[in-house]
Amino acid sequence: MDIQTINKSIQSQKNLLLQHSLYKKVQTIEDLHCFLESHIYAVWDFMSLLKALQTKLTCTTTPWFATGNPEIRYLINEIVLAEETDLNIDGHRQSHYEMYIDAMTACGANTTKITHFLSEVHSLQNIFAVIKQSDLHPNIKAFLDFTFRVVEEGMPHKIAAAFTFGREDLIPSMFTEILKNFQANFPETDLSKLIYYFERHIELDADEHGPMAMQMINELCGTDALKWKDIETTSIQALEKRIGLWDAIEEQILKNNLVIP
Repeated sequence: MDIQTINKSIQSQKNLLLQHSLYKKVQTIEDLHCFLESHIYAVWDFMSLLKALQTKLTCTTTPWFATGNPEIRYLINEIVLAEETDLNIDGHRQSHYEMYIDAMTACGANTTKITHFLSEVHSLQNIFAVIKQSDLHPNIKAFLDFTFRVVEEGMPHKIAAAFTFGREDLIPSMFTEILKNFQANFPETDLSKLIYYFERHIELDADEHGPMAMQMINELCGTDALKWKDIETTSIQALEKRIGLWDAIEEQILKNNLVIP
């Protein structure tokens, strides 16, 4: 098995995501707020996948040792650098999560729920308990739970699969679809920070991080057939969880727009 085989295996899930009816449902600023207030959880938990890879594939403890494959070390550290300390629209250093929060605030979306959620994560120190007791949509809970189960299992190639095929490889095409609708539907709203965030991700993931992540998959799996099978299974699961996330956001938008006589 190889990257080409994996891409064929996951194509139907990718098509469902790229053709999802959610994109056309974001018609009003209230719809946009609903989208952002749920999507922020995917923006946040992405960093845990990345940090898990950094922990597993580089040396993040002392005493330091030259750990693993130098090419993979470079790949991971390069992605961390951009995701955790990129330049924002004003030329200041921020993580992409912080950029997204600022973009939400700028267009009037509510950040209270995600802030409270992270406060609970910090105080309880048990991500699974916080997910379970939260009032998030079941699909959003399932999305987050999947991410942290993969992280907890601690298998680098599975984490890399969720990261690569569930996120990096998918984001350029998916975010392009989102941007098309944002720019068409909200000409009067200042979405400069939000558009910058999406365009920055499209640029980084298409030109740099996506190809780097594919290289990481090849390096981690080599000729190990069992690892490639794990990659396939984990990638399909990751994409199905993302479809579930999109379904949840669409459901919430439709619910909010329901007019009761």
